[in-house]
Amino acid sequence: MASLSIVFLRFAGWDVQILLRMNVFITGGTGYMGMQLIPWLIRRGHTVRALVRKGSESRLPAGCISIVGNALDRATFADQVSAGDTFIQLLGVPHPSPAKAKQFREVDLVSIRESVAVAAQRGVKHFIYVSVAHPASIMKAYIEVRMEGERLIRKAGLNATILRPWYVLGPRRWWPVMLLPLYGILEQIPSTRATALRLGFVNIDQMLSSLLDAVEAPATGIRVLEVPQIRKARPLRV
Repeated sequence: MASLSIVFLRFAGWDVQILLRMNVFITGGTGYMGMQLIPWLIRRGHTVRALVRKGSESRLPAGCISIVGNALDRATFADQVSAGDTFIQLLGVPHPSPAKAKQFREVDLVSIRESVAVAAQRGVKHFIYVSVAHPASIMKAYIEVRMEGERLIRKAGLNATILRPWYVLGPRRWWPVMLLPLYGILEQIPSTRATALRLGFVNIDQMLSSLLDAVEAPATGIRVLEVPQIRKARPLRV
């Protein structure tokens, strides 16, 4: 069955917006962002299937369909992805740090390579990828891997939304708020404004709202959301 997102109808002189259900396939569903995004997708009526390792099925939020497989091996999940799906790539090494460069290449890079290959092969409608803001003088290996992920998406010719946050504030991740006054100053100085905005903070609600909007309003071609665009996301709503 084809999956559509938002349609606009003209009825009695009024523009009526109707939200239709999407079929969503997600990697990283048991991660920090995935665990919070999946319930919102389900509340809004979308069908969600999440790729998980054997034994992790029970960690998924209620209402999510588990697909047991290995995100590093496309053969274990390719036949579970259908034409017309929205594919959300959230999988990645938790708590990124410069010390995890090897893991970024072995997990993040391999998983995005496998996911893009499956998405292209199966003809997914829309691919959504959480990348990272760049350039930056730190987290070089992490940024290189995420940039390679973006390149793979473009090379495959997928319709895609790429989000580029720098740091996502949220539960258990509030420590950088002490830097907000400094960011406020840097954003007012012409010579530092662009960098401060590009590498600024977003909060988890802004990320979730941006991801929901991406699901429900698929891109044609490549759409990139930088920090300023993510911050403008509409408030979360059912």
